[in-house]
Amino acid sequence: MRKYKILVIEDDQEIQELIKQFLLTQHYTVEVASDGLDGMKLFNKQSFDLILLDVMMPNLNGFEVAKMIRAQSKLPIIILTALEEEQDQMKAFDLGIDDYITKPFSFHVLIRRVEAVLRRTCESSTSNHLTFKEIHMNCDAYKVYINHVEIPVTTKEFELLQLLLKNVKKVLTRENIIELVWGYDYCGETRIIDTHIKNLRKKLDIPYIKTVKGIGYKIDD
Repeated sequence: MRKYKILVIEDDQEIQELIKQFLLTQHYTVEVASDGLDGMKLFNKQSFDLILLDVMMPNLNGFEVAKMIRAQSKLPIIILTALEEEQDQMKAFDLGIDDYITKPFSFHVLIRRVEAVLRRTCESSTSNHLTFKEIHMNCDAYKVYINHVEIPVTTKEFELLQLLLKNVKKVLTRENIIELVWGYDYCGETRIIDTHIKNLRKKLDIPYIKTVKGIGYKIDD
């Protein structure tokens, strides 16, 4: 079963710790930030499946954070706030958030809301997306992202990276790669793979594409 990773952005240390510990008991991976600025730094450095976001915080409030995230990502966002006014809720939903929970709240209800949002936004698109560390691939759109920033790649580079990500930690021989990416009727040099790997490493600037000397390549951390 996939272990989802959640970013909690909450300036109240007590509430932050309670949310973190409760999520951990439910087998989620959790990172925390104590203000909007630190939250954005984590968002830009790591990959997450969902964000729990307070509104009233120093150094960027929750509305500002949601707006910045939505400018570059569809990552699910649930607002957790003491703001109960309809206008605040409407503002949040206009920014594209996925759910809005007012404080105080039940942790058991919180988990149900988290599960519901993840079902809608993650499970339905699992087959169309591949993720490893900071790498994201949208297989329908043929797009590659590093830390949510799109990296232009060629079709063959995309297909090569897709094959590696579908076989994480598994060594793929040059012959395997040629057959699966170039096709059985390809008659050229297998060394063409080395050129594409070199280009991918340069473009993506990641350390995960490993050479297995004399055999082929793999994705591994």
